[in-house]
Amino acid sequence: MSLKFSFGWVCLLLSLLIWVNEAKGQAKIFDVKKYGAIADGVTDNSEAFLKTWKEACEWTGRPKVWIPSGTYKVNSVKFEGPCKGPIAFVIKGVLKAPTDPSKFITENWINFRYLDKLTVSGGGILDGQGKEAWSFNDCNKNSNCVTLPTTMRFDFVTNSWVHHLRSINSKNTHFVVFGCQNFKITNTRILAPSDSPNTDGIKMAHSKGIKIKQMTIRTGDDCIAMLPGTKNVNISDLVCGPGHGISIGSLGKDGDQNDVTNIRVRNCTFHDTSDGVRIKTWASPGIGKVSNLIYEDIFMNHVGNPIIIDQEYCPYPPCSQEHSRVQINNVTYRNIWGSSGSKVAVTFRCSKSRYCQDVVLDNINLLYHGLEGDAIAVCSNVKGLSLGQQNPPSCI
Repeated sequence: MSLKFSFGWVCLLLSLLIWVNEAKGQAKIFDVKKYGAIADGVTDNSEAFLKTWKEACEWTGRPKVWIPSGTYKVNSVKFEGPCKGPIAFVIKGVLKAPTDPSKFITENWINFRYLDKLTVSGGGILDGQGKEAWSFNDCNKNSNCVTLPTTMRFDFVTNSWVHHLRSINSKNTHFVVFGCQNFKITNTRILAPSDSPNTDGIKMAHSKGIKIKQMTIRTGDDCIAMLPGTKNVNISDLVCGPGHGISIGSLGKDGDQNDVTNIRVRNCTFHDTSDGVRIKTWASPGIGKVSNLIYEDIFMNHVGNPIIIDQEYCPYPPCSQEHSRVQINNVTYRNIWGSSGSKVAVTFRCSKSRYCQDVVLDNINLLYHGLEGDAIAVCSNVKGLSLGQQNPPSCI
């Protein structure tokens, strides 16, 4: 009798274990509408979104936060982990940011933090409604200005993927990646007018293992900006413009954590941007290094400064008259062609105290069609070599 009883309990326990294991791998949709979200473009859905996230994050299977078609107004929200497993955030509708200036006091509109294996996708639209806020952006004149919100920020997120989204009219930067590892953004469109202030497409800092691919970015600031602590980045198949191009920096304004290393940019197109591929450091005491960069197979169409290193960066004069202490070395520009919007197609304005080292120009063909004559290259304080075709004639 006891043997039969024990055997029965063993079977029951085994059945429960099998059920639990199956549940762990089971996908489950958490629809925001079932948690009170209303797709009327007016109602604040922040609370409903946060309730949905909380339950999804605690699910041990494969949860999907599901935002169906429709227009949802959402105030500032923070989606925090860690969650109990991989989690997907699927946007099928349109998310609209608030336009009330009293709501602009937060640094981020949508913030994901402390997560692993997050996916954000769905083909939906993030509408930052920046037109209602850009007039408040006066930080170049007002030291007490309020920083406008980033559309979507990722803090300390690992092994994650953002894809098939559209971000339009951000109040500030569209996407910020901070303290992240093994993070991808692909197949996403970022759009804002060319005169919209500080609407960078993607900013990243203190992150490594970042992949950006098959993107279209048209904005009022940098298409992509790589800030201190950025390492091991691959950018490819990007169309940038209008905007300020792909930038490293600005770096070196202060502190000693200004390193950016192991960056590869390839197979990209720039249309009517103020800059193409740019490295910018302040002539200030901040210490750092920029090293192991490759820019290759890049087409420039009427780009103001197609290739530029500027170690005297000073957007708001007057600035320090010191020399930059950021060391730049091992930078290769290979197979870059097209047209320059200015006579100076290549500029290397390096630090007098720390020359740029091991800079390579390999097959450069940049034309200038202007009254001033053919394109030229201008160099100062740079050491390196030139290979293959050089138009304009190399200054290295």
